[in-house]
Amino acid sequence: MNTFITNDGAKLFYKDQGTGQAFVFSHGWPLNSDAWEDQMMFLASKGYRVISHDRRGHGRSEQTWDGNNMDTYADDLSQLLEYLDVKNAILVGHSTGGGEITRYIGRYGTSRVAGAVLIGAVAPGMMKSLMNPHGLTMDVFDGIRAGVMNDRSQYFKDFTTAFFGANRPGNNVSQGMKDTFWLLGMQGSLKAQYDCIAAFSESDFTKDLKRFDMPTLVIHGDDDQIVPFEATAARVPHYVPQAQVKIYKGGDHALPATHKQMINADLLAFAEEIEMRRSENLTATCSL
Repeated sequence: MNTFITNDGAKLFYKDQGTGQAFVFSHGWPLNSDAWEDQMMFLASKGYRVISHDRRGHGRSEQTWDGNNMDTYADDLSQLLEYLDVKNAILVGHSTGGGEITRYIGRYGTSRVAGAVLIGAVAPGMMKSLMNPHGLTMDVFDGIRAGVMNDRSQYFKDFTTAFFGANRPGNNVSQGMKDTFWLLGMQGSLKAQYDCIAAFSESDFTKDLKRFDMPTLVIHGDDDQIVPFEATAARVPHYVPQAQVKIYKGGDHALPATHKQMINADLLAFAEEIEMRRSENLTATCSL
């Protein structure tokens, strides 16, 4: 397996496939990097380099007792990019992973970043407040904690209903998708996944978003029952004026799985747009 050692000694698993412009993927809770397999296979076949890692405590990475917080997740991502010497990367984060890449940019800037894609992401923040009246209250996240501690296996199976929008008329999510969510979730550490609930629910990413100075694509389902659109994606342009927001009508939270053809096409178009801008800038510079 491909692994690297973080500054605090944690051994983390990663995938690195293909060549060319790099996409770097950060997965959602409580999954691992296999959640991106559709996007990684598609983009690698189109001539891109694709990189993803299992967040500490998740999947094949070491099940650390400490460090299950957003700052450390961002530090781990930074060390992975340095270890692989990744430059000009397009960072893609889903749900908690969207918070991870946002905090990474907040802490480390954009010297290695060409663009960012937030899919069903928890940024700018999930908690209800005066600034975020559409956010969720603490009792929602306490309920997640209670479910995980009481019977994690059954809770993950039940969680797939809202995650995939399986309770909506006309939804055709397969049992296989639900089973995969359960399988990936159960590979992680109970401690890490429990701690991560606070990380994705209580973190405030407003200051981090203000450091975004590159092309940014925000993708969100308008029927996301896990990360409400109005509480998160709708607020991103307040902090990232250049952000393009794409709403998937009827879209659930599991867009990389349930809407993979749309996600793949949008990621490819975003990369092509970035390359076109880069070429135009080079041409303009050479003509001076």
